[in-house]
Amino acid sequence: MTVLNSIVLQIFDASPGRWPWQVSIQTNNSHFCGGSLITDQWVLTAAHCIGSSQVHLGAYNLSQSNPNEEIRGIALSVVHLDYDRYTYNNDIALLKLSARVNFTDYIQPVCLASHNSTFHEGTHSWVTGFGDLGKLQIIHSTQTVEIPIIGNNKCSCYNQGFATITENMMCAGLDQGGKDSCQGDSGGPLVTYNSLVWVQGGVVSFGYGCAIPMKPGVYSRVSNYQEWIIINNGERSTLFHYLSQSPDRTGQILVRQTKLCPNINYVKAPEWVLSKIHKY
Repeated sequence: MTVLNSIVLQIFDASPGRWPWQVSIQTNNSHFCGGSLITDQWVLTAAHCIGSSQVHLGAYNLSQSNPNEEIRGIALSVVHLDYDRYTYNNDIALLKLSARVNFTDYIQPVCLASHNSTFHEGTHSWVTGFGDLGKLQIIHSTQTVEIPIIGNNKCSCYNQGFATITENMMCAGLDQGGKDSCQGDSGGPLVTYNSLVWVQGGVVSFGYGCAIPMKPGVYSRVSNYQEWIIINNGERSTLFHYLSQSPDRTGQILVRQTKLCPNINYVKAPEWVLSKIHKY
């Protein structure tokens, strides 16, 4: 079972500040996992990523000095009490930074999918990270790839004999393979875009290899953890109720808003997202 899930094929090299919530969780100054900034002092990641010592925010290229980068220690790690390290159910955790960060064009929180948000099969989503590109090609800059959501029923069929897909999980990838998350991206965000904000629906969790046909990546379903996140971080994260059309093959999205993201002007859509979204 591949647990430490990078963007594999058909990737985009993201420009600085394009994904301002993406963080690099590091041990001994070496990238270990991804994560997403959800407030000015809390990071959302995967439970199996716990054990690192630093969080790098606003970073674009991990092999170079970055004037926009902030580094924080980890003051507290909160792992879901029902995390199962064998099945990866409830593979979710929170990291409290050693000090708050100031929001800039390069450091911003992401909105989280609230309870009962729905991501139908085919919903266009993007996953980002600093992991390898397949065949252990190590990269240092933020990468991104667009992949559609795969419904849990189909995902369960694809994973028979390998993993049990629970209601706390969601899947994304191509039936034919070729696009996926992989080693080094665990804990990072799976996000979806609408006309106002980016919404994080998933946390990179695990998968069978990388970009293999009929073996999509598996993500912790953020909307199932709204109460847990609020109770454990003691702060008000920005929540957004997301509802995609069924089936969502056209890129059209319906959203019911519960709270607008703070500093909304900072949360920019990549230019290429604003063009017509291609179909799979």
